[in-house]
Amino acid sequence: MRTNFDQLLEAGAHFGHLKRKWNPAMAPYIYMERNGIHIIDLNKTVVKIDEAAEALKNLARSGRKVLFVGTKKQAQEVVAARAQEVQMPYITERWAGGMLTNFPTIRKAVKKMGQIDKMMTDGTLENVSKREKLQVTRQREKLEKNLGSIADMTRLPSAVFVVDVIKEKIAVAEANRLGIPVFAIVDTNSNPNNIDFVIPANDDATKAIDVILGAVCEAIKEGLEERKVEKADESAAEEQANTEAPAPKERRQRIRKAAPKAEAEKVAQAAAPKEAAE
Repeated sequence: MRTNFDQLLEAGAHFGHLKRKWNPAMAPYIYMERNGIHIIDLNKTVVKIDEAAEALKNLARSGRKVLFVGTKKQAQEVVAARAQEVQMPYITERWAGGMLTNFPTIRKAVKKMGQIDKMMTDGTLENVSKREKLQVTRQREKLEKNLGSIADMTRLPSAVFVVDVIKEKIAVAEANRLGIPVFAIVDTNSNPNNIDFVIPANDDATKAIDVILGAVCEAIKEGLEERKVEKADESAAEEQANTEAPAPKERRQRIRKAAPKAEAEKVAQAAAPKEAAE
C-alpha cells in the first residue's frame, strides 16, 4: 500500500507553522521556508505513513487494539468516524488524567455505566425520587460522553495514535511511561523525540488528518481481514484433523480389540517350533 502524494498536497498536509514557532527537532522533515512558514517534505511524510500503516496492520492482524486520540476541534469528527470504521477505541472529548496509568479506575467508571443501564431496564430508577433519577441520568450522560467510546477496551491498548502531540501531551506521557508505542501526526512546532512512529504533517487541517487516518485505517482493515482468514483456515484445519483422527475413546477400543488377536499370534508363533520338533 502506497500513500497518495497528491492527496496529501491537495489536503494541505505540507503546511507547517511559522518559522519562529518551529521545533528544531523537526528539521529533518522540513523541505523549505516560504513567506515565513515552514513547508513539510511530503516525500518523507509518505514514507512515514507507510511505515506506520504497516506496523498498525501487524497489530490488527495479531488481534490487538489501537487507541485513537484527537480532542482538538479539527480532529474530533474525523477520529471518531475513522476509529469506528475499524472498531477501535477512541477519545475525542477531554483526556482524563490517568486513563492509561490508572486504567483500573477508568474501568470502574465504565462499569458504572453498565450498572446505571441495568437500573434503567429493570425499573430500579422508577422507585427513586425525580431528583435522584435526574442526577443518575446526568451522570450516565457524562460518562457516555467521556468514556463511551472506550467501553469495549477491557485492557490497555497495544498502541496509541495521536493527532497533535502538544494538545495530547498527557496521553503521550502516559503511553511513554507504560512503554506503549505512540503513533502521531507531528507538526513543525512539536517535539518528535518521544514518538515511536512520527508522521510529519499539518495537524490543524481536517482534510490532511482525514487523508492520513484514512491510509492507516485502511491498513488496519487489511490486518483485520487477514486475521479472519487465518482464523478460518485454522478452524478448517482443526476440524479436518478431528474428522480424520479417531476419537480417544475409539482409539482405546481398537487397541483393546487388537490386543487379544496380537497375543494369540504370539502364542501360535511360540508353539510352532515345538510342534515341528515333535
